[in-house]
Amino acid sequence: MSTDTVCFDLDLIRRYDGRGPRYTSYPTALQFSEDLTVQNYIDNAQASNTSGVPLSLYVHIPFCHTLCYYCGCNKIVTHNQERVSKYMGNLYREIEMQSDLFDRARLVEQLHFGGGTPTYLDEVQMRSLLAKLRDAFTLDTSEQRQFSIEVDPRTVTEESIHLLTELGFNRLSLGIQDFDAAVQEAVNRKQSVAEVTSLVEASRQAGFRSISFDLIYGLPLQSVQSFEQTLDTAIEMRPDRFAVYNYAHLPQRFKGQRMINADDIPAPEVKLDILENTIERLTAAGYIYIGMDHFALPDDELVQARRNGTLQRNFQGYSTHRHCDLVALGVSSISSIGNVFAQSSVTTMEYETLIENGTLPIRKGIAVDDDDLLRADVIQSLMCYDELIFDEFGREHDIDFREYFAAEIEKLGPLAKDDLIALDATGIRITPKGRLLLRNIAMTFDRYIGIEENANRFSKAI
Repeated sequence: MSTDTVCFDLDLIRRYDGRGPRYTSYPTALQFSEDLTVQNYIDNAQASNTSGVPLSLYVHIPFCHTLCYYCGCNKIVTHNQERVSKYMGNLYREIEMQSDLFDRARLVEQLHFGGGTPTYLDEVQMRSLLAKLRDAFTLDTSEQRQFSIEVDPRTVTEESIHLLTELGFNRLSLGIQDFDAAVQEAVNRKQSVAEVTSLVEASRQAGFRSISFDLIYGLPLQSVQSFEQTLDTAIEMRPDRFAVYNYAHLPQRFKGQRMINADDIPAPEVKLDILENTIERLTAAGYIYIGMDHFALPDDELVQARRNGTLQRNFQGYSTHRHCDLVALGVSSISSIGNVFAQSSVTTMEYETLIENGTLPIRKGIAVDDDDLLRADVIQSLMCYDELIFDEFGREHDIDFREYFAAEIEKLGPLAKDDLIALDATGIRITPKGRLLLRNIAMTFDRYIGIEENANRFSKAI
């Protein structure tokens, strides 16, 4: 039985705080290669129609009005509308090409707009994009749909919030990061508490079913006390979910981060104190710790999915509707169709050139084998449900788990000794101490970790 509790053991966290994948996919994107061709993707997408499973759509809008210094997303900071129009035209062409591969009987149960800043688009552009998607796919119109959009509070008004509900969105993810004025100045993202409060009230009046706040700990000038004030302010607004991410300072990879004064970044021990206080404050306020960096109210669908077996980790983090094939649209986006992961070009120039030449912008990916599928399900079970029962898993996959994963079970011994897991003849159960170190536990079953040469491309586990 999975647990909702978490125990912050500083000694264990320090000993296990290495680098590792976030497991939004398995195999991870580092294993993608150009061996996977556009034709491979097309063949797999068409073959997937016999499965009859529903679809999930992800749309990447890379544009931003200003640069947030901490950001590591694929983005374009511009005010050039010709640049935006060109990208949108190519995105529409990709939507057409992708839709030709999928049976219109396959219902789109989930839709997510990410970025960049999806609310960069004006009303005409947003209406046009939704109309294009409706023409190309069969979008769910029922109350059960999950249509979400990432929102920069600085880019929306009460009127635009009502537009989003009119277009079918029923979930918002608000990029807050921190309410402290000094921190906002240091990362070039200024937004007032009043602006966010007004936006939340307008969203609820407009009928949004779920509101999520994104926060980041480890930003420059943060302290335990300052972030506690941000948490208290956010909790008063009572969002349905929180995603609280660890800031990874990688200026060698992300040019914008070079604008941050590294001396202002909290020391590692301060970051751990901020994390511990965050968990305490949110759980005391009634939020359930889902795992990794996600928290939700007890009646939220993430909590329900965790308890009924439909929770998953994908490229948006934790989500529901595990049964869907994911069709990703836009630059750098990653599709997951059947047994194939496929990523589009990560540069807009190449993305647009490929589409203008009449081809899908798929540049790399991987066709997973049976062993990958087994290991992916093991990792999903551990990261979503905190347990794995050997006989149940074996019956589902027609294997003897103890025999197939004998070497991995042996490697779990030290983790059991450190009380990260409870390991016996029946299965693996993650303890409250182990819930903060899910990535370390999952890595035991990752066959690629031992051969990964560039471990520095992974973020720190905590």
